[in-house]
Amino acid sequence: MAEGVLEIDRISKRYGTVRALHEMTFDVRAGELFGFVGSNGAGKTTTMRIALGVLAADAGEVRWAGKPVDLATRRRIGYMPEERGLYPKMKAREQLVYLAQLHGMSAGDARRATDAWIDRLGLTARRDDEVQKLSLGNQQRVQLIAALVHDPAVLVLDEPFSGLDPVAVDVMSEVLREQADRGVPVLFSSHQLDLVERLCDRVGIVRNGQMVASGGVAELRESGPVRLVVDAPDAAADWTAGLAGVRVVAADGGRTVVELGEGGDDQEVLAAALKTGPVREFTRLRPSLTELFRNVVSEQGAS
Repeated sequence: MAEGVLEIDRISKRYGTVRALHEMTFDVRAGELFGFVGSNGAGKTTTMRIALGVLAADAGEVRWAGKPVDLATRRRIGYMPEERGLYPKMKAREQLVYLAQLHGMSAGDARRATDAWIDRLGLTARRDDEVQKLSLGNQQRVQLIAALVHDPAVLVLDEPFSGLDPVAVDVMSEVLREQADRGVPVLFSSHQLDLVERLCDRVGIVRNGQMVASGGVAELRESGPVRLVVDAPDAAADWTAGLAGVRVVAADGGRTVVELGEGGDDQEVLAAALKTGPVREFTRLRPSLTELFRNVVSEQGAS
């Protein structure tokens, strides 16, 4: 793999009889935003903690720039946990300077970097407040600064948008895009799939500790079930009867949404619609990431 790539290679983890991860495999390339999505308990946080060295894997390896991640490498990773890991009674700026120094920065560099990020994320007026006295959204901003203040080479963020208002979401999104544009691999999990779809270069969908779908957003949407929107105003309610591999998903007057299964042919659908009279619309409906996620999870659950 190219330099700067974070690789998760066949990671497995068990807690007693519970299989948390099974050969979890994917990579996050330099300069890309990778969205890591899945239901609660799917294995996202466990994967991230193993990447950080907080947990040990039973099998598999985490590599960055082609080499196994060690203590020196982990100091170059910016990590934002889902559960806030800040000292609640410590002042925000004081705490961020301290955390930057733990990553090896000098006191002067730590103060300068902290002040720059505090200003960037609009926390200047709250910089000397105790963390516990900040709003949840501002605590989330402080947590993000803690991940960024030491100029990390890799970013791993667990639910970074949780609890943020729309303005803060925009600021967070802009910061993550800037980091990726600098060549930093950015891995983040989120349940806000519309946001993942808008931001990410690639997405991985995980279920029961395994990666079940991965790729670019457009690529994944193309891989979903084929649905067609057909607007045939003179068509009878049963105009699709007899068409192999065609299932009606929704119907509203002459406008019908059909899904093609095995043996389904869009040209046969069009021909059948034209036999009923004029066709005002015949388009392919690409599933959103949310719809694709539901399909992938339900298919896996049924298998």
